[in-house]
Amino acid sequence: MTVTFDPRVYKQTTRAQWEDAAEAWHRWGPTIEDWLGDATSAMLHAAGVDAGARVLDVAAGAGGQTLAAARLAGPTGRVLATDISPAILGYADRQAAEAGLETVETLEADGEDLSGLDEGSFDAAISRVGLIYFPDQQAALRGIHRALRPGGKFSAVVYSTPDRNGFFSIPVGIIRRRAELPPPAPGQPGPFSLGSPGVAEQTFSTAGFQDITVDVVPSPVRVPTAADCVRFERESFGALHQMLSGLDESGRAAAWQEITDQLAQFEGPDGFAGPCEMLVVTGTR
Repeated sequence: MTVTFDPRVYKQTTRAQWEDAAEAWHRWGPTIEDWLGDATSAMLHAAGVDAGARVLDVAAGAGGQTLAAARLAGPTGRVLATDISPAILGYADRQAAEAGLETVETLEADGEDLSGLDEGSFDAAISRVGLIYFPDQQAALRGIHRALRPGGKFSAVVYSTPDRNGFFSIPVGIIRRRAELPPPAPGQPGPFSLGSPGVAEQTFSTAGFQDITVDVVPSPVRVPTAADCVRFERESFGALHQMLSGLDESGRAAAWQEITDQLAQFEGPDGFAGPCEMLVVTGTR
């Protein structure tokens, strides 16, 4: 089966999927912050987010890491959260207001086109599980590089390799097989697009970043049961919905049932612990 990748259509579909998943991503916020908390802390530290910092958050989603950055930057700092989905940015706006974080701003923007931002206007930039889904990662990285001041750092949380991320790679594999989707070609967006050894470093270097580091952060997904993990993924993982779009209702139901059965292997006496390993990739302008 030959599928032609169209970045324009992919981006439109991605935006629509996140518009639909925005409420669920926000609702699952406590689970997400528990899952990604250690990687988020490592990312913010690596980017040098501290008091007074001007921070750019690319593909910010519902803003969990945005708020964490704002707390570190304090009342003299500033955090600009950008995302392609205005619906999910609305949750970031509301969460910041509820937390009394007046230094947070949001901007609907394509992460591959940050030309509207002044050059050198940020001390740090971050992106949590967003860069991997950009069709043109170089365009995104060049835009981030331009927005940073000289010496400013960009840090991104990305998945490592499929074998280290069973909670996600197993569903992806099952859906890909059932939907008869070919494996992604090199350079195409996807959860594991920056995970193979050396790929993230080369990608950052090509965009002009220097002093690139990669830190490994174990990030197991901990919920009561495999069924809870599947519900989390089913409700809020736009990438999986995008892959399932070619199946009819019964085909989608069968895929989710097989996923539930396979993920049950990660249940134990203390509940479900889905294997996940994140990389924190950091470069300096």
